[in-house]
Amino acid sequence: MISTLLVANRGEIACRIFRTCRERGIATVAVFSDADGGALHVREADTAVRLPGAAPADTYLRGDLIVKAALAAGADAVHPGYGFLSENAEFARAVLDAGLVWVGPPPEAIEAMASKTRAKELMAAAGVPLLAPVDPASATEADLPLLLKAAAGGGGRGMRIVRQLADLEEELATASAEARSAFGDGEVFAEPYVERGRHVEVQILADAHGTVWALGTRDCSLQRRHQKVIEESPAPGLAAGLRTTLTDAALAAAWAVEYRGAGTVEFLISPAGRAYFLEMNTRLQVEHPVTEEVFGLDLVALQLALAEGAKLPPEPPAPRGHAVEARLYAEDPARGWAPQPGRVHQLTLRGAGGGHLADRPRLRVDAGYGPGDSVGVHYDSMLAKVVAWAPTRADAVRLLADALRRARVHGPLTNRELLVRSLGHPEFTAGEADTGFYERHLDALTGPGDGGDGGDGGGGDSARHAAVAAALADAVRRGHRVGGWRNLPSRPQTKTYGEHEVRYHRTRDGFRVEDDTVRAVAVAPDRVTLEVDGVLRHFEVAEYATGLAGDLGDGYVYVDGPTASYRLRAHPRFTDPRTATAPGSLLAPMPGTVVRIADGIGEGSAVTAGQPLVWLEAMKMEHRVVSPASGTLTALHAVPGSQVEVGALLAVVTDVSQGDI
Repeated sequence: MISTLLVANRGEIACRIFRTCRERGIATVAVFSDADGGALHVREADTAVRLPGAAPADTYLRGDLIVKAALAAGADAVHPGYGFLSENAEFARAVLDAGLVWVGPPPEAIEAMASKTRAKELMAAAGVPLLAPVDPASATEADLPLLLKAAAGGGGRGMRIVRQLADLEEELATASAEARSAFGDGEVFAEPYVERGRHVEVQILADAHGTVWALGTRDCSLQRRHQKVIEESPAPGLAAGLRTTLTDAALAAAWAVEYRGAGTVEFLISPAGRAYFLEMNTRLQVEHPVTEEVFGLDLVALQLALAEGAKLPPEPPAPRGHAVEARLYAEDPARGWAPQPGRVHQLTLRGAGGGHLADRPRLRVDAGYGPGDSVGVHYDSMLAKVVAWAPTRADAVRLLADALRRARVHGPLTNRELLVRSLGHPEFTAGEADTGFYERHLDALTGPGDGGDGGDGGGGDSARHAAVAAALADAVRRGHRVGGWRNLPSRPQTKTYGEHEVRYHRTRDGFRVEDDTVRAVAVAPDRVTLEVDGVLRHFEVAEYATGLAGDLGDGYVYVDGPTASYRLRAHPRFTDPRTATAPGSLLAPMPGTVVRIADGIGEGSAVTAGQPLVWLEAMKMEHRVVSPASGTLTALHAVPGSQVEVGALLAVVTDVSQGDI
């Protein structure tokens, strides 16, 4: 029996596993890097062991240090979570060799599937349908488009789509670098990229006594950078015959490697309805909660039981209803999905309701951050997973969208508004979305609208009303009493939030807004009620200072309204001349590490518009900083290996004919 479990991971999945351990009386041990010293998973564990350093290669990818941590803390079992070392056979063997229980499949099964190139050979022998690999060295125009993939891991790291042969060499180098950083192995392979395909997977669970469960299907087609964003179970709109094909292939994959524990077999479904094996993840998936909600199971508890030698019943429970999950990321979808590090001031979503067998719709939140935590640059930027279950798909989707819309998410910019719009998009509601969904619709999904989670506050009347609420709350917060004023004409007060200028007067009775459609009904420092065209609307207002006199903290005001939430930049009355930036300056779009600069360039080099000049690594992904125009590189400050903050000057490009660009 397992008495003390070390989780060789961090963030949301570590917290998720700890929750099951608490429910079953199992003591918990966390490991943490220097960057994670105060992280939520460390606070939630019974004990914790430091892994010196911050980069994954020095900490969460150091299997030797993690085994030593388990022994030092008195753990008798290790759960790898997902990512990092979760699909590393050598780590699994090291855990077992140390006399510890490994909560995962046998090392031999991991090894069989660890290299996606070798896994495809094994699956072909087992009769599982798959796409034929392509040798990048001999690829031709007829092979395009190609999908480059890391052989040793998933999660979107090391994945690139190549549509032009001229880009193949550079994309191979980038994919290999990402794979090496994330998994410690830079091997990359290529296969045909199926346009408008769906990503559908089957959750499996197997014991050591010959029983294998196939727990329905999940559709994970909504992806950015080949990393899933919205997942659901069961996959909508699949023909009965196709579901049988997927289930049979998943079972064949499990039996082929004598699998034990929880795993997932992933498939690509072509527009014609043909299924192709993609890979088998020999671990728990990020999206496992949708399967748990539909089948009324705790997959982590089952993993622990199977590691202890338990036997599964002959058949799994029957599925009920529909579940949809959205991943809440600290990122800016409108700017190339750029990660957004920073402090989380508030993260509040409605919690779960009802039991697994209840027919009442329910919501579940699996979070990896809490108020006061900081999102750093070293790891994945996912803040939380929000899961809705309901008897029907339509009800589950509506519940999830409403929960995200009403959430209090204060701090870094997030993809919350994108999630809400995605859940309401006709392609998604019809169950027809594919892996190219965001390529086709991203501009529309991130464009102006009533949603206001944007960096400077979106457009639309609702955003304007939120700005009014922010201005009036600020007036009260700064001590402008609303009574006792002489009845004399006065100049209006003016404040600007995002793109909205608010003009108002302080009067004997309160505030008067210079907008005939808006009347201030009640104003407090944290709550404002406005009457808009005869309808009362309530707004919660928050700002977070650092403790310095007159400081507005992160420069934003957070307004949660009746139909949307807003992250509004509070503009100072006068512009600080020190913030001016010379034309042609390439600024770091995020904090990160300079991993490389373009080959052969230096001060004086000629560059072209759109040419990648500097590569930054943040949150385990590489991000290119490109030249804004054609011209001459007149300054290059970026140095490989150096850490830079957001807004740091990396380089300057000058157009010889027009001056600085």
